[in-house]
Amino acid sequence: MTARILVVDDEPQIRKFLRISLGANGYDVTEAETGTAGIEAARAQAPDLLVLDLGLPDMDGQEVISAVRTFSALPIIILSVRADEFDKVEALDRGANDYVVKPFGIAELMARVRAVLRSRAPQETEDVLVVGPVTIDLGRRIVTKGGAEIHLSKKEWELLAFMARRPDHVLTHRQILKEVWGPAHVDDTAYLRVYVNQLRQKLEDDAGQPTMIVTDPGVGYRLKVGG
Repeated sequence: MTARILVVDDEPQIRKFLRISLGANGYDVTEAETGTAGIEAARAQAPDLLVLDLGLPDMDGQEVISAVRTFSALPIIILSVRADEFDKVEALDRGANDYVVKPFGIAELMARVRAVLRSRAPQETEDVLVVGPVTIDLGRRIVTKGGAEIHLSKKEWELLAFMARRPDHVLTHRQILKEVWGPAHVDDTAYLRVYVNQLRQKLEDDAGQPTMIVTDPGVGYRLKVGG
């Protein structure tokens, strides 16, 4: 089934470029040029993915994210010239799934689109995630690397499982800390960094050059499954 993608951007050139590029990759594309129209289209059309600009003429894109999240869990990829960490963190905390800064490479955007849609697709074995030589069995709470079981502490497992249930999604420090450690620990980023490093030591081939648990500087972490 063809995935339906809603593009909300006030620049006609960007909308045309995305319509052609996404269409050439087999996606069905609809468009809106204001935040209000985008929210209405998201509600009426129930698209599979929303590609959203933040700088809209009638309202800030951050407000669009919050509005859409009141009635839908559809994936949202932000496509914006705003490269500030504050904007990225706010968008992700409001419920966006990914953030791409303009100007962007179309190959990168297509990879992000595929990753987000893939994470939404039904899996034959939803409780098992394979990342290179590492297998994460969420149902049995077992992690193996190259067939050998890896021992994780309770908190290491909870951290890894939280990320594994959202593969290829950027998760902010606050999101992770709130869900894994609780609301009282949302500012304990140094504590989180320690546990991420411990997981990398156990799971990565080279903890100093991680390819599985990757960092989005100043924002958070992503369990990288796609290319």
